[in-house]
Amino acid sequence: QVQLVESGGGLVQPGGSLTLSCVVSRNIFNFYDMNWYRQAPGKQREWVALITRDDSTRYADSVKGRFTISRDNAKNTVFLQMNSLKPEETAVYYCNAKQLFTTAPENYWGQGTQVTVSS
Repeated sequence: QVQLVESGGGLVQPGGSLTLSCVVSRNIFNFYDMNWYRQAPGKQREWVALITRDDSTRYADSVKGRFTISRDNAKNTVFLQMNSLKPEETAVYYCNAKQLFTTAPENYWGQGTQVTVSS
């Protein structure tokens, strides 16, 4: 089993910044892709960013150039730096670990952290 614990959410003004953290219960980064997702009220959960086992990163078009995903292997932690936040990005942000090297990948999720962008 793998536990993911997100933190760092809160209330921020439009145009502001936040950094989310996701602490993983054990080092799995060689065997799992790490993702951030978000879910706004009344909407489906959407993928935001990915960091792979070899540190490649990918982003949803809506956040490119403003969000940065990174990882600290020594601390088993994945980060999401979010800049120039918009009100429509108010959502619960979730950390996800997706298993590699299998046709039936396990997925682990954190409990989420609320981000509210409002003046």
